[in-house]
Formats: sequence, structure tokens, C-alpha cells
Amino acid sequence: MAPGSTLRSGDRQLVVSSARRLPARGEERTSYWLASFAGICDRTGAEALAGALLQAEAVPGGEGLWVHELIGSEVVGVSGSDHGRVVAVEANPASDLLVLDTGALVPLRFVVEAGPGRLVVDVPEGLFDL
Repeated sequence: MAPGSTLRSGDRQLVVSSARRLPARGEERTSYWLASFAGICDRTGAEALAGALLQAEAVPGGEGLWVHELIGSEVVGVSGSDHGRVVAVEANPASDLLVLDTGALVPLRFVVEAGPGRLVVDVPEGLFDL
């Protein structure tokens, strides 16, 4: 979630002014976001959003890859080699990273084909040797 990103809460559009990811707590595997929104400048405005469901807007011209659809996907190379399954997606300024169950990190920009439950990646030689 980057500054300028747009989220919706019902009919209301919220523009992210700043955001940072907080680590998962205890045995939970999900991290959390702490965000501020343009125009929400005081406690009363923030309390009005308490418990609200926030939904991401589709990215114009985006490739239609959604994090919830990536989690659990099998990752294979263009040659068909198995590289593991996606357990998380980490935000990264250059390219979001697929976190695999093997511990490998794969920049999302290397995904060349995406289908239900399966991602094909074309990565530089040696990436999985790190």
C-alpha cells in the first residue's frame, strides 16, 4: 500500500497519505497495515472508520494479479521446474516479492504467466541458489 493508493469503504473513497506494514503478532501469519488517509486528520474522523471494511481499487492497466489469489499458488519455472508455493507477498519498492514456502523470494515482475493456482516465472539464472 503506497501513498496515493485508493481504498473504498462503502461509497467513500480514501486516499492513502502514508502506510507501513506491521509484523504479525503471536502465532498469526498475517501482517497488519497502519495507514493514514488524506482528509482524516483527527480522532473523530479516524473513529468513524473503526471496524470499516476497506477494499482496494483495481489498478488501471494492471495485470489483474491479486494477493489473495497468489497465496497458495504453485510456482514453476518456464522449464517446468517446481520452486514451491506462495505463502506471502511482501511489499518492496522495486517489485513486490513472492515469498515461497522454501524461503525463496521472487520479484513479482518475473511472473510471465498466471493461472488459477499456478504461476510461471522466468527468473535470472542463480536466483534460487541464493
